[in-house]
Amino acid sequence: MFLKVVNVSKSYKTGNTLVKALDDVSLSLEGGEICTIYGPSGSGKTTLLNIIGGIDNADSGSVLVDGQDITKLNSRGLTLYRRNKIGFIFQFFNLVNSLTVYENVLSTAYLSKEPLDVEEVLNKVGLMDKKNKYPYELSGGEQQRVAIARAVVKNPKLILCDEPTGALDYENAKKVLKLLEDINNSYKTTIIIITHNIAISRMSDVVVRLRSGRVMETFVNPSRISSEEVAW
Repeated sequence: MFLKVVNVSKSYKTGNTLVKALDDVSLSLEGGEICTIYGPSGSGKTTLLNIIGGIDNADSGSVLVDGQDITKLNSRGLTLYRRNKIGFIFQFFNLVNSLTVYENVLSTAYLSKEPLDVEEVLNKVGLMDKKNKYPYELSGGEQQRVAIARAVVKNPKLILCDEPTGALDYENAKKVLKLLEDINNSYKTTIIIITHNIAISRMSDVVVRLRSGRVMETFVNPSRISSEEVAW
């Protein structure tokens, strides 16, 4: 088992109110699977993703990634975990506008012990012809592809996607899903996608539905369809 989340809970204090963002959440993934986590706003999706990614800490429970319990890591250990094992893709692209496409991707490659070739990755995302452009010269779909390239070039074992299609129109969203599928097929990278869009779950191996911080349903998809067949 590549990823095992066991009885994870997390609360936040807002004023005098204690908000339980996650309540005894468990899930498991094999290496190389695509998982979709969906649910309404406030269901705990981003909190769960941040804990798996080592950005946030659980109050209780354990998170094992590739045999390592990241809940036992100190701050430096979590930094190395994020650097060496995790790629992040966000709804808003978080690119550095003063760097070219190539430089944005290269800056992340430097963080990895075993990065992929930058030009190989730019070819994979269809942006070699844009490598000397700046983010502000690109469309939203192209910027998201740079963000994906930046995550992939680290050669991570796990890519975490927080609403990767949320800021895109339908056609660009479909291209991003196709790209994530291609990366999964090419590099056998485990991918977790959080979304409001249940249609995306049809291209996943495992589907998790969250509500009010709890897992309401976990569904292993026996008939995963291609991203090109996904429609909404």
